[in-house]
Amino acid sequence: MVDVGANYRSIVERIASAAAKAGRRAADIKLLAAAKSQPVDAIRAALAAGVTLVGENYVQEAEEKKRQLADTKAEWHMIGHLQRNKAKLALQLFDVIESLDNFALARELDKEAAKQDRIARTFIEVNLAGEESKTGIAKGEVVGLLEQISSLTHVRIEGLMTVPPFRENLEAVRPYFRELRELRDELDSLHLQNVELRELSMGMTHDFTVAIEEGASIVRVGTALFGPRG
Repeated sequence: MVDVGANYRSIVERIASAAAKAGRRAADIKLLAAAKSQPVDAIRAALAAGVTLVGENYVQEAEEKKRQLADTKAEWHMIGHLQRNKAKLALQLFDVIESLDNFALARELDKEAAKQDRIARTFIEVNLAGEESKTGIAKGEVVGLLEQISSLTHVRIEGLMTVPPFRENLEAVRPYFRELRELRDELDSLHLQNVELRELSMGMTHDFTVAIEEGASIVRVGTALFGPRG
């Protein structure tokens, strides 16, 4: 049996160490439990240990898990690709959509958020390496997308998210994290309506310490917390 609580404490220590190395406060970095394919009991154990953010890749999977975890408190993030026809349900289930990467989806989220009398909190997913196997908008198209979204009344952009290429050598992945931080800083200087990029969601089990050194405010950790998926 995986000891999720012990794993959580170990990750928290690693977050604190990476933050100290970068001269940052550990309190400024949030651990998101990437719960794709994980059983409800494991998620419950993570929440009991201290996790406050839960990430899911699929709307239907999140719907069932949230039903079973109705007695718990957490902020739920959509971290997988979101189809427009799932926008309504996604807004009902998730507090934050981290995977916004096109205006058609933003417009649909805006429409559904207006119906639900709320603001859709979102991050822009950026595909920095141009990998065809991954979703996300190209870096050069981000400004144009933000300018379009700034005209919407029920969508707010709160951060950027990326999934860089996997590299065994962590120094080979560091430039991608640095690039996202620098992009955030550039975008902040534009002072666009409805855009306040407080969060950088980057880094997973393999590379989250380097992501923290480069400015991550949310690290999405699954395997190190829950063990390998079955």
